[in-house]
Order: sequence, then C-alpha cells, then structure tokens
Amino acid sequence: MATSSSCSTCTLQRSIFAPKEIKSHNSALMFYDKSFAVSADLAQSRLSVANQKLMKWNQTQKFHLKNPIQCRALEIENAPSFTVGKKFQLDDVIEAQQFDRDLLNAIFEVAREMEKIEKNSPGSQILKGYLMATLFYEPSTRTRLSFESAMKRLGGEVLTTENAKEFSSAAKGETLEDTIRTVEGYADIIVMRHFESGAARRAATTAGIPIINAGDGPGQHPTQALLDVYTIEREIGKLDGIKVGLVGDLANGRTVRSLAYLLAKYQDVKIYFVSPDVVKMKDDIKDYLTSEGVEWEESADLMDVASKCDVVYQTRIQRERFGERNNLYEEARGKYIVDRDVLRVMQKHAVVMHPLPRLDEIAVDVDADPRAAYFRQAKNGLYIRMALLKLLLVGW
Repeated sequence: MATSSSCSTCTLQRSIFAPKEIKSHNSALMFYDKSFAVSADLAQSRLSVANQKLMKWNQTQKFHLKNPIQCRALEIENAPSFTVGKKFQLDDVIEAQQFDRDLLNAIFEVAREMEKIEKNSPGSQILKGYLMATLFYEPSTRTRLSFESAMKRLGGEVLTTENAKEFSSAAKGETLEDTIRTVEGYADIIVMRHFESGAARRAATTAGIPIINAGDGPGQHPTQALLDVYTIEREIGKLDGIKVGLVGDLANGRTVRSLAYLLAKYQDVKIYFVSPDVVKMKDDIKDYLTSEGVEWEESADLMDVASKCDVVYQTRIQRERFGERNNLYEEARGKYIVDRDVLRVMQKHAVVMHPLPRLDEIAVDVDADPRAAYFRQAKNGLYIRMALLKLLLVGW
C-alpha cells in the first residue's frame, strides 16, 4: 500500500539508516542503506556504530549506496515490499518488537516454502557459500541444532561452539565485543545465546554482519516467539481472537516475554498469566500489553484458565535463574502441572505448547494426546530458522 510522508530534519525515531555488510555467493561485498524497524532503545544503541559504518563508506566511495541518506525533507512514496529479490527489512533479529503483523505474515509464507524444501529438496543450495557461526554461552539442544540443521539444509556451512562461556576466549576474560569482532571475520552471520539480558543488542551494535538473538538470559528469545506464533496459527487456524494461558516461570522466561510482544500484534487476544508468586510476569510486559489494548488477567487456577484457552503454553521453572535461592526454586517448582486432569477440561481444539526442555511440568502421559503440540512446535522451529537465515543472507 502506497504511503507518503516527509521529515524536515534527519532524526532517529523507530528506525535508522545504516549500511550493513552482506556477503554474496562470490564473496563480493555490497552495502545497502535500508531502514529496519526496531524498538527505540535498540535504534539508539546502534546509532554510533551506524555513523561509523557510514563514515567508512563515505571515505572509501567504492560502493554504490541505494537510497542515500539526505539531511533534508524526504518523500517516501512506497512502503517496503516483500517481493522476490528485495533485501530483508531487518539487519539483525534481536527482539520481538522488531516485527509487525505484515512482516510476520510474510516470514510465515517463507517458512511454509522452507517446509517444502526440507521435505522434498534435501539438496537445496540457496545458502551455498555462506558460513554461520553459532556462539552459545548457555546450554542448548533444540535452538542450536535447529539453526545448524537449517543452515545445512539450505546448503550453507556451520562454525560452532557449544559452551562459549567455558571453552572460548571468554574464559580468559575477552569481552563480548572483541569476540564478535573476531568471529565476524570468519562467518557471514552469527547466532548467539548469552546468559546476560541485552547481550544480543551489544553484539548487534558491534557486528557488521547479521546477528540473531538465540536467547539472552531472562531477556528475549525472538526466534522462539516466531515459531510459537507460527505453530499457533497452524494448530488453531487463526491468531486473532484467541485466548492464551502462559504458565510457569513468567518472570525469567524469555520465551513468554517475547511471545507476549508478538501476540499483541493481533486483534482481540486475551492472555492469562498463571504462575507461582515468586515468578510472576514482570510489570514491563503487563504495561506493554495494556498500552497495546491487549486484555490480560492473572490467575492462580490453572484448571479454570485451561478450560477457557485455545493455547496452554507451559514453561519450566528455571533453576539456573534462582542462583543460591534454592528455597524459592523449590517453592515454585511443581505448583502447576499439565496432566490428564487438565486435558479433560481443555477444549477439543485447544493445544498444549512448551518451549522445551521440560522437567515434570507436563506429565509424560499427555504426549499421546493429539492436543500435545510441543514436539510439532519444536519441528516448526526448523522452518522458521531456515526462513530467517535465507532472508537475512539473500533477501526475499
């Protein structure tokens, strides 16, 4: 849809213009000047790096820059399109707030194409010649392996470190920034999991190649949220007008935080928060949902919530976030469990989801019920991550 807008000065709002280095199949370097939508705080943090990159580009004058920045009134006639051959709107995937509804729908279309590739064309060469580095400072099974599988299924190669906190130069005291500057010299894209909230943002401000946040402490896990929404649409058949129960460790659960941001993009959604008192959902998410007109409610009654919801999204009580406070962990663990009794009150079309791994918060005998969607959910992560790698490296 065509739009028209103007600005009299060069100001930073919710997007920035920054040349970003992308490597093509023949390793030639191309720079693009393309705005990407991120939250205001991420945009602010990237400004200095963007200016440095732009200055370097101006000095070399070796590359043609599309849509150059001009410090005068700008006339924007056409909204960004999702047509084949266009560059992806985002330089990095850092947080759920980067995505709007149109972009989500477009990514899901690509994910459906990736599903066809995975099932029918195991020899895809879409990303042949590209290298992905995975930097995981926290343990991971599904996220790391699904990213590596996604890259290889599209013809790319992988450089990996499973425990970067212990077995990389971080153990010697190297800063995250120095690690990123080093690794970007070896790869075309970095997928990073870190134990500190905000680490992915720091990496993105440093790197000249795309960064994907694969989870940063209790902060966010945007690719998990994307696959969660994708799964809900596939399982329930819609995203507008749904009721979702978020259960478990809501204070430390980066997956539920990111999911709440994405659910707010849809109409007439209601979210129920069910958790022990010690791990209740934090106020920043509640305030955000309120500001977006999303109805939410806290409840201590899982059975009541399960009877109303289209999705019961269970999460693990995360021992690693409690530190030495073992008494609080034991207080929270085991309070809410999805079992056959919960299934009996759930609607026939409803599903149980979980980002995994699980401990005892979902009974094993639930697995046989067709409403148990968590392993299908994990498989959907492959298609979403294939789509993101394709989009970030070669575009639409």
